[in-house]
Amino acid sequence: MAVAAPAYREIPDEEIVRRFQLTGDTGCFAELFARHRRRVYCSCRGFFCEGSAAEDATQETFLRAFQSIHSFVGGNFGGWLMRIAKNVCIDLWRKRRPECGPEEIDLDAMTTPRNIDQMSDMHLAVEKLRAEMATLPPEQRRCLELKIEGYSYEETAAQTGLPLEAVKSHLQNGRRMLWMKMEGTLSQLR
Repeated sequence: MAVAAPAYREIPDEEIVRRFQLTGDTGCFAELFARHRRRVYCSCRGFFCEGSAAEDATQETFLRAFQSIHSFVGGNFGGWLMRIAKNVCIDLWRKRRPECGPEEIDLDAMTTPRNIDQMSDMHLAVEKLRAEMATLPPEQRRCLELKIEGYSYEETAAQTGLPLEAVKSHLQNGRRMLWMKMEGTLSQLR
């Protein structure tokens, strides 16, 4: 008679980590990977232009997490994992960037003041977007955050405990409210 695999869906990340630390059960780590792979990949994809570099960074992130999971002493496992991902991206970027001396730098290709102003405007728009998201009702905000991280409707419903139709409704209403609040800001970025 086969023993059923443990149901991890209801168990918080930190408890699964603790179980893995105590037992070494690879099923625990597989569950952590399944929960966080998309978020880590999307974060790495935001750092690198090409998907293959993001895939490499994602793989390296989980390898480092597996190797150092015994140093995790509690807190937010997702945040701990994202710090590892950030460090991996920086390390991989440093390895991949071309080395060049000062004589090889193309001064014409450097950022112009106009581009700096555009970057500043974009930074201000992103900060305003974050501030406006914070004013949304909690369900809308949480659904939007998960969508931004790359979760599907079904995965968002599982993460939040909301019915699928409620997730779709919260996303639609949240997007509409953000669009109305950000309309003037977005038109200035063109």
